[in-house]
Parts: sequence; structure tokens; C-alpha cells
Amino acid sequence: MLFNLLIVLLTVVAMEIFSVVAHKHIMHGFGWNWHKSHHEPRTGWFEKNDLYAVFFAGVAIVLIYLGTEGRHPLEWIGAGMTAYGFLYFVAHDGLVHRRWPFKYVPRSGYLKRLYQAHLMHHAVEGKEGAVSFGFLYAPPVADIKAQLRQLHQGPLAGRGRGAAKARPDEQAPS
Repeated sequence: MLFNLLIVLLTVVAMEIFSVVAHKHIMHGFGWNWHKSHHEPRTGWFEKNDLYAVFFAGVAIVLIYLGTEGRHPLEWIGAGMTAYGFLYFVAHDGLVHRRWPFKYVPRSGYLKRLYQAHLMHHAVEGKEGAVSFGFLYAPPVADIKAQLRQLHQGPLAGRGRGAAKARPDEQAPS
């Protein structure tokens, strides 16, 4: 039982590492056609970028099925992927993008840092020059600001707020 829990927790951590790489090199690379919708103002409940979640949910379902058919510990890896998907839904879709009635705006601590980091990710127009590709991990805000300034030769005053749905008073300072 403890071993299974460890597999789930390690899978959640591995998913965040995988997500950083996939977000930077796939979603902001050859997969931009799907991900672009996430960097534009949303016009309905769904966006093309949601196809990534559908794909990875399918992978998790297959792993859970294979694990329950005797290919252990695949069911626990699938459970870890599912747990990561839930955390992504709460933190990314709920907290940052408000895709469900989640009105909380963090004013301090880690959630504020996560919130600001993702707003800074959206401060860049297009797929090039973005920063902070994690969904559950956020580097210190000062580091992200410095990286943005270095990539863009100065601050990005007022750009990119549309997709993140932030109000001006919630925008991470440049």
C-alpha cells in the first residue's frame, strides 16, 4: 500500500517535470496549433488546447486499465497522472484562468507566486520568448521577471493579459 502511494506521488512529480518540457517544447513548438487557443481570449467553455488534457486523460485511463489487468504498477502510474490532472484543473484552470467559479485571488505565499508566474507566462505575445512553463511549480517571481527582461530587452508593460483573464490590479508587475 505504501509502495503504491509512493508511485502515485512520484508520478505527480514526474508529470510536472514532463509538463514543463512538453509545455516549452511541444505546446510552444510543433503543438502550437492546439496551444495557441490558450494564449488568446477564450470565447466559450472550451478551447482547442483542452485536447491535450483529453489526450493525457486517455493515457491515464489506458494505464489504469492495463494495471488492473495484471500489469502492475501501471494502475498507480495512471492514478498519479489523474491526481496531477486534478491539481492542474484546480490550480491552472481554476485559480489562474477562472474557467470555473473560483474567485479566490491569492495575496501571499506559494499560490500568489504560482498565479503571478503564469500571468507572466501569458505576458508574451505568441509562442516565442515565453517564460515559466510549469503548471504546479513556479520559480521565484524575481527570477521570472529577470528572465523576461533579458529575453525582451526590458519590461513587457501591459501586454498579454487577455488569455489569463487578470484584472489590472492582479497583474504581476513587470
